[in-house]
Amino acid sequence: MPEQDLSLKDKIKHRIREAGPMSVAEYMTVCLLDPVQGYYPTRDPLGAEGDFITAPEISQMFGEVIGLWCVQSWIDLGRPDTLHLIELGPGRGIMMSDMLRAASLDAGFKAAIQVWLIEASAALEAVQGRTLAAAGVPVQWAARLEDVPAGPSLIVGNEFLDCLPIQQLICNDPFAGKDGWVERRVGLNDDDSLCFVRIDVPAPAGLTQRLPDGASDARKDNLLETCPAVAQIVDGLVERFAEHPGRALFIDYGPEDTEFGDTLQALKRHEKVGVFSDPGNTDLTARVDFAALSEVALAAGLTASAAVPQRELLSKLGVEMRAVALTRVKPEAKAVIARQLHRLTAEDEMGELFKAMCLSSADLPPPLGLR
Repeated sequence: MPEQDLSLKDKIKHRIREAGPMSVAEYMTVCLLDPVQGYYPTRDPLGAEGDFITAPEISQMFGEVIGLWCVQSWIDLGRPDTLHLIELGPGRGIMMSDMLRAASLDAGFKAAIQVWLIEASAALEAVQGRTLAAAGVPVQWAARLEDVPAGPSLIVGNEFLDCLPIQQLICNDPFAGKDGWVERRVGLNDDDSLCFVRIDVPAPAGLTQRLPDGASDARKDNLLETCPAVAQIVDGLVERFAEHPGRALFIDYGPEDTEFGDTLQALKRHEKVGVFSDPGNTDLTARVDFAALSEVALAAGLTASAAVPQRELLSKLGVEMRAVALTRVKPEAKAVIARQLHRLTAEDEMGELFKAMCLSSADLPPPLGLR
């Protein structure tokens, strides 16, 4: 069968037969970003008809209070005449639309901003264009953060970091330091099915040279997930903030402290499925290690806030007051707005599982809503 007629799963199997087991990061990259059969370049995965729903899809309140955060951050940056407002992984553009609606309360801010969307999906880029067609501010797209012109910047990434490719390591010898880790990769079993395989030789130095501080607590056979791409993101922020002030706000699901365990998951139609069940047609994500993110950022010279629960950030930004205001305008929607607020802020919903962290250039005031 010609290669172009093979499924993505069969192409992955062929690659493993030819070159041996692939890293978890390579598997995620192929599944999510293959230009022809990858998950993101080929579809709109969001909303009730997609595979998952993000906070901006749940309620306009989320993006609106983040928009107010951006206005205050622009003030903290010294009210620059031009500001790059950058969103990483902007989905359908709904969050940016909600942010801009709230931000338009400050005419100076709205006059200063130039919106940049960093997007890997052509399908979503088209949707974003329609969503933001009447934004009233310049909207442009870029493939990478590095492609956005230099200047004062505010960067927002909601559920962006959890999609970055991870590597998985297993502690083989807790007393051997960096040499005590082996790699877990993706291979084939005796039935020619995709599976995880353990490579029982010391993991490459490139994977172990930046282990988070929490890795020192590992016991034998503990699994640790690392995200080398986080260092690349931080390096991009350092370069951007070196000459012009800026902030980056990340909101994602994951623990405040480094934890052990396999968190790689696949979602399809809002249900968890096997990570090897349908490559290219399921979303793959993993929890964000906010402690590791902070360590990398601080080592690079950035300022990092504490990782605070989403409910704390939204509450400090006035989400409850916004809910009351919306209810006054649409009293018939009171129950719906209450359910949306509960979904965003309740401890047993997104309120505690999701965290927020801000990385900033030096010498800026503490960011609004964060510690």
